[in-house]
Amino acid sequence: STDNGTSWDNRTSPAGTSLHFGGIFFKNNNFMVYTNQNSGHFIRSTDNGSSFDNMTSAGGGGMATTFGNDTFLTVGPSGTIFSSSDNGTSWDNRTSVTANHLTAVTFGNDTFVAVGENGAIRIFSDGITWTPQTSSYQGSLHCMSIGNNNFVAVGSGGKIVRSNDKGTSFDNASNTSSHLYGVTFGNNTFVGVGQNGEIVRSTDNGSSWNNSTSPISSDLYGVTFGNDTFVAVGASGKIVRSTDDGSSWDNSTSTITTDLKGVTFSE
Repeated sequence: STDNGTSWDNRTSPAGTSLHFGGIFFKNNNFMVYTNQNSGHFIRSTDNGSSFDNMTSAGGGGMATTFGNDTFLTVGPSGTIFSSSDNGTSWDNRTSVTANHLTAVTFGNDTFVAVGENGAIRIFSDGITWTPQTSSYQGSLHCMSIGNNNFVAVGSGGKIVRSNDKGTSFDNASNTSSHLYGVTFGNNTFVGVGQNGEIVRSTDNGSSWNNSTSPISSDLYGVTFGNDTFVAVGASGKIVRSTDDGSSWDNSTSTITTDLKGVTFSE
């Protein structure tokens, strides 16, 4: 989409239709799309998503990707961690300190922070050596974002946790009634999305959360922010957008009916 998520066009994948892609990330003029299957397959676009090429795999599935310190970093099943310092052309495996699935990773305040199942939280600042952190929450965390120096992660059972000390400790922020699968930050607002079209938002750096009225009842898996617009995607190709900082949402026309697992914005 080039009109703030109002309309969408299909793009051809060089990987065909046999792979299930887990998400998409944009940085350094590159769109990186990764699979959550064991193949660890990546495709990349350097022309604003018009075309995509296959990239060399590091092996193992990827469940989330971020960028920091001139490095793309991907985490995945069984503690998989691999990185690329050449904009995704090649990937190297990194030593992990957990056998738990790592489902989300983000970068901020010169620190990478990853979260996953069983409350797993791992931080590191050099892109190579991980430090495990203790979490009081033992459920699964599915996604994480950073805004105003606060890391916010969302997960199963509507769990929301927050850290303002570079991931060293996380506090419980809120619970909703539904699983949350995605979270992002924009215009001083965190927005989380999830099961049955659940949408929640926070305007106080993740301390408290309120429900927003959702126009759909199907699951939403990912959300992003750009050009003063929040866009969320989900089951059966559903796409919704908000232009008032997540207070209200409208349906967007989608060109597909398959599940959409992630969405990002080209800066």
